[in-house]
Amino acid sequence: MILLDLQLQSLTSEHLSALLELDQACFGGLWSGDAYQRELDSPNSHLLGLFSPVENTTLLGMGCFWSILEEAHITILAVHPQYHRQGLGQALLYSLLKAAGDRGLERATLEVRASNQAAIALYEKFGFKTAGRRRRYYQDNGEDALILWLSDLQHPHFLATLDNWRTLVSDRLSQSSWKLLD
Repeated sequence: MILLDLQLQSLTSEHLSALLELDQACFGGLWSGDAYQRELDSPNSHLLGLFSPVENTTLLGMGCFWSILEEAHITILAVHPQYHRQGLGQALLYSLLKAAGDRGLERATLEVRASNQAAIALYEKFGFKTAGRRRRYYQDNGEDALILWLSDLQHPHFLATLDNWRTLVSDRLSQSSWKLLD
């Protein structure tokens, strides 16, 4: 089996149009160009993109977190619908958590739609626990958001967990003919 290369890289202003295209495909235009530009310009924002040199879609997935004190607040995790169920979300989440740990952050948090069972299952697989609920958080339909937390990113056992996740992510990607480049 031939494995197709996947590359993770920090996003820059050069990627703005690709970010907007992916946002439109995943969320129907959740964030504006100005909002993404603010993320790209902010020293507290860490925005990663997932690319494949052989695919027509330039940006297959993206993830972002804000560094707030000792916390990585994950603001967005998206994979182009054409590439769902291939392990790309796992690769992005792993990479965001590794980057947060590398930055010395101690915990990660996020909000997720209460109905988004696929995303909740992904986050739980990576150790996130439900910490609360924000009632009527989403403006488009008034849906609740679950608040998820992952602690101890600086604890020695987390480093071992990261190594295990790297193996799990690589195995999952290879099942879908992908290989994450280092």
